[in-house]
Amino acid sequence: MRVDVYDNNVDQAIRVLKKKMNREGMFREMKKRKFFEKPSERRRRKNAEAIRRLRKKLRRAAQAGLG
Repeated sequence: MRVDVYDNNVDQAIRVLKKKMNREGMFREMKKRKFFEKPSERRRRKNAEAIRRLRKKLRRAAQAGLG
């Protein structure tokens, strides 16, 4: 990942870098990899995330039908 610094404006470059990293999901990835996650725990988490996404999708579909 690359961020250009103009006129020695490091604060602006750091802001741009954080925005890019957030958009790419780097912070989430670093947080996830901070500790080892057993394969069984990973499966359980992924299943829970899939259920959460499905419920959210159904909720939005219900809202669109009512609204």
